[in-house]
Amino acid sequence: MAKAKSVFVCQNCGLDSPKWIGKCTSCGQWNTFVEEVVVKTKGVPTALAFESTEQKPQLLKNVPIADLPRIDTSNNELNRVLGGGMVPGSLVLVGGEPGIGKSTLVLQMALQIQSRKVLYVSGEESPQQIKLRADRIANDSENCHVVSETSIEKVQGHIKNTNPDLLVIDSIQTMSSEAIESVPGSVSQVRECTGRLLRIAKEQNLPVILIGHINKDGNIAGPKVLEHMVDVVLQFEGDRNHMYRILRSIKNRFGSTSEIGIFEMLGDGLREVTNPSELLLSHHHQNLSGISIAAAIEGMRPFLIEVQALVSTAAYGTPQRSSTGFDLRRLNMLLAVLEKRAGFKLAVKDVFLNIAGGIKVNDPSIDLAVVSAILSSNIDIAMSSKICLAGEVGLSGEIRPVTRIDQRISEAEKLGFDQIIIPRFTKDMDLSKYSIQVTQVSKLEEAFKLLFA
Repeated sequence: MAKAKSVFVCQNCGLDSPKWIGKCTSCGQWNTFVEEVVVKTKGVPTALAFESTEQKPQLLKNVPIADLPRIDTSNNELNRVLGGGMVPGSLVLVGGEPGIGKSTLVLQMALQIQSRKVLYVSGEESPQQIKLRADRIANDSENCHVVSETSIEKVQGHIKNTNPDLLVIDSIQTMSSEAIESVPGSVSQVRECTGRLLRIAKEQNLPVILIGHINKDGNIAGPKVLEHMVDVVLQFEGDRNHMYRILRSIKNRFGSTSEIGIFEMLGDGLREVTNPSELLLSHHHQNLSGISIAAAIEGMRPFLIEVQALVSTAAYGTPQRSSTGFDLRRLNMLLAVLEKRAGFKLAVKDVFLNIAGGIKVNDPSIDLAVVSAILSSNIDIAMSSKICLAGEVGLSGEIRPVTRIDQRISEAEKLGFDQIIIPRFTKDMDLSKYSIQVTQVSKLEEAFKLLFA
């Protein structure tokens, strides 16, 4: 008879302990240990394990390369993030905050794939609720099968009976195995269920999409080994108060991790945004100070964004620093550069920064636009709406070069801007092919003279 015992498992890293402890000795997190019941069973004898080995080691040069075409998801933004489509036999994990649109994105993709059989397994919704959401998306498919199930053993039976070309699990935290005596969502359950799905994906060459929850820190819930087991990790992010969503690739074994997909949340589902520059720019800020236009690049795509800043006198002793869509620590660094190198006294003033559209930008090339917007609000002088900027600001006040400057210039020219301010390059650039005026600067003082002369 199997012997049951109780252990305490860290829900962050999976470390087990015979007794409860407050701080995990592995990851350093507090109050993450949860009691779980573990059933010990006799393992397979070592000799039998050696005899049942089917695969034999072979030389790497003799390994045949199978020509496996990628599966078209019928969604250009999703295909771009995945690297051209889904690879057969891959395990894709999609994470995001509650209500951000993860299930809508995956269901919309499942309904758009008309040529392949899709099995949608939901542990959170009934088939009637999925049907209501599918009717709202206004898409109908003849090859999408839905089932509401939380047992991984029964899911394996549905896979065998249906023989799908694509499997969707919504969500992995709701799945549980009868072989483990613990609640769904625990470290052992998530690890066991993901391991079984990984084995099915590799043996049957079946692509699997897992939807995962995130914790309060913004990381995918469950053990960290979950992200190591899957092939692709996609983060679906955005402000729920805004309509724009960004699908960002965190890990991708079959493509680049620098690609993003931009979607717009509408009443009938998610719409692909093919030209984000026109949507992220507002044309109602003429003669308003504190607004600048930055030429940024996320992934392989250039687009222009609007940077808004507000500088006011601090009402209390300690000035406030607030940032939305931009790194707050980098904002503090740029304020220190303005204070030390440019001579602007901002230490006793409140500074608020916002990236319009509710998106989060990590490109350092928007530094020049950020400091220009802050200075514009500080001296209350509006910048021209026909000028955009691209440049990284160094600690000594210099404007450092940025990558793919030709794509940024072409994007600004396409949207009708008259002038773009870029860093001064040491190598010669052929600026005659552009109809837009390209101005090169090397210091903050040069840029400020051009903007506020």
